[in-house]
Amino acid sequence: MERNNYPRLHNATWPGVVGKGTPGGEPIIGLDTLLKLTAGAEHEGQKFDGIDLWLADPHISIDSSQDDIKRVADHIASFGLKVGSFVAPIWGGAGGGSAMGDDEEVGRFLSQVEKACRIGRWMRDIGIRPSGGVRIDSSVGVGPWDADPESNTRRIAETFRAAGKIAQEHGEFLVAEGEICWGGMHSWRENVKLLEMVGMPGVVGYQADMAHSMLFVLGANAEKDRLLPADFDWSDTAALDAAYKKVADALRPWTLDFHLAQNDGTTFGSGDHEKTGRHCQIDDPNGRLDVTKHAGYWLRDAAGNLTKRMRHICWDGCMFPNAVMERQETWNKVLGAMVAVRDAHGWRE
Repeated sequence: MERNNYPRLHNATWPGVVGKGTPGGEPIIGLDTLLKLTAGAEHEGQKFDGIDLWLADPHISIDSSQDDIKRVADHIASFGLKVGSFVAPIWGGAGGGSAMGDDEEVGRFLSQVEKACRIGRWMRDIGIRPSGGVRIDSSVGVGPWDADPESNTRRIAETFRAAGKIAQEHGEFLVAEGEICWGGMHSWRENVKLLEMVGMPGVVGYQADMAHSMLFVLGANAEKDRLLPADFDWSDTAALDAAYKKVADALRPWTLDFHLAQNDGTTFGSGDHEKTGRHCQIDDPNGRLDVTKHAGYWLRDAAGNLTKRMRHICWDGCMFPNAVMERQETWNKVLGAMVAVRDAHGWRE
């Protein structure tokens, strides 16, 4: 019997940049290195189908011209890869601004979203990008948000709504990646509240990263939304399953993009990136997730039926050490885990 061929399997390029390139940190890994490692990975005759992109220097400038993007697309295609979702550089240090900031900050945030959506349209027109959204977050820490949660969430929702309208104009959709480090997105309940307030289902949705979303069950940065006790015994897999399913059930209706990842239940930051859910190697003995099983919480509905909403899924190895990332075997193992997920929760077209 032929294996499932959907959802398509993608790798990510931003782990070569996030938390790297700062004083005392590890150097940035170039786009070409990541393309070669992704294209070189193989598991039982299966290969990666594509790559999800970081739209900022030194990988791909957010200010790229249409000709620049055509050259980049041709280069990526030469590795036999398609393009999927993007990370838009909406943070202050990358040219953007806080989604709950003043009009100038919000203007910069929206400008970065517009540039990313424009690049997305160009790549769709070229034919290299058959699926994927544009990733955003609130671009503000939990501390500033906590000064006035109600009005700050309203402000973020207004910004996201304006960003959603920009995305619609370009035929794109936005995916907001909830993490414990982002104000107004630092718990599962706050994410649902924010997305409901935005009120643009199918246009502004959730990007579920397995590692980040699992931290929600521990209430990191949101004690009131904790689902497991502080002294939780990780051998109680039934309790973890129930808590994680509650998070997935709440956010799945909004989920438009999905990252496979492993997590050891701790937080971790690198370089200038605040602490968030730690991404572990797929075979880390301290990994708390049953990746194949728990991926099904996002790829199947509450009744266990395939949603088929994600045309591709991505592996996120954010803040992996360079020595791990630059080893081909790392990506062969990752691909093997992704193939197992597709075998269990995919389909054939």
